[in-house]
Amino acid sequence: MTADDEIRGTALGSAPVPLSVLDLVTVGAGRTASDALRTSVELAKLGEARGYHRYWVAEHHSMPGVASSSPAVILAHLAAHTGRIRLGSGGVMLPNHAPLVIAEQFGTLEAMAPGRVDLGLGRAPGTDGATAAALRRTDRLNEGADDFPQQLAELTRFLDDDFPDGHPYRRIHAVPGPVQATSPGGVQSPHRPPLWLLGSSGFSAQLAGMLGLPFAFAHHFSAQNTVPALDLYRESFRPSAVLDAPYALIGVAALATDDEKEARRQVLAAALNMVRLRTGRPGLVPTPQEAEAYDFSPMEREFVESWNANVIHGTADEVRAGLDDLQKRTGADELMLTANAHGGDVRVRSYELIADAYGLPTPA
Repeated sequence: MTADDEIRGTALGSAPVPLSVLDLVTVGAGRTASDALRTSVELAKLGEARGYHRYWVAEHHSMPGVASSSPAVILAHLAAHTGRIRLGSGGVMLPNHAPLVIAEQFGTLEAMAPGRVDLGLGRAPGTDGATAAALRRTDRLNEGADDFPQQLAELTRFLDDDFPDGHPYRRIHAVPGPVQATSPGGVQSPHRPPLWLLGSSGFSAQLAGMLGLPFAFAHHFSAQNTVPALDLYRESFRPSAVLDAPYALIGVAALATDDEKEARRQVLAAALNMVRLRTGRPGLVPTPQEAEAYDFSPMEREFVESWNANVIHGTADEVRAGLDDLQKRTGADELMLTANAHGGDVRVRSYELIADAYGLPTPA
């Protein structure tokens, strides 16, 4: 299997492109992180059974309603409960971590689930500035973002174990990793987690293109930048040992319910959660009842309407039509769906309904 084979998915059923899952491990009011993680296991099993191509977990910090601060830990748990679906980070925020640590973590994951681990990387902190400073042990946050290409190069060297002679890290090895194959009697897996660059603007799009890497764009919270970023990625793309042609997925907020009214109730609750996050009041995802009773200010109401305009929601047929239209408008090679709702049962049902709408495989 080539690196290209591990990146490109296959569209199943009537889906225009491969469909995947982005999990924020959301925690609703009245629920625990344990509840949210149990939902993640259920979703990963469902995704595998129904033909979703990959399942990614996103790194966030200091957000009570998002229990995905440690993607590598969660992915190890999901690897123990699945056998085929690709598992990955969407993404790990590289400036928050030493490249060697990431190489070790994802080398370990690759050893646990050979040939099905993705390493998606972002340059944003995934949190507020104070939390980022605590994570990085420095308040010079711009340096981390500005150093992203150098950090990426260092991480790649650790993953490939190919620092040149004379480099200060030449004798340092990420284990599990390729060095094990060069040790006496050593045998090493031929797989290495493919690198993806994530972004919500043009920086990572252009860098991914220049390096010939696959690109994932955060359409679910930066929709106005989607088409320009994908155009920049494709224009900048240079064939590499990883890809011979561009491959871009987009994250899409999508929620399908059995009843259109229920979809509106659920996305209103998720939007209220975003209102609180954006105004410095992060909390658990509120219930639909709490959202319906909330007295939105005119400014908050405007934000909710703008936010929900980019959430594809409704019945399964309505969501399918919205996803088809979005794929045509953007030319995305893959759609990665994130379903934000208060309850885990609602999220699971959404992925079931979308799979049914596209005629994805059903378990034997």
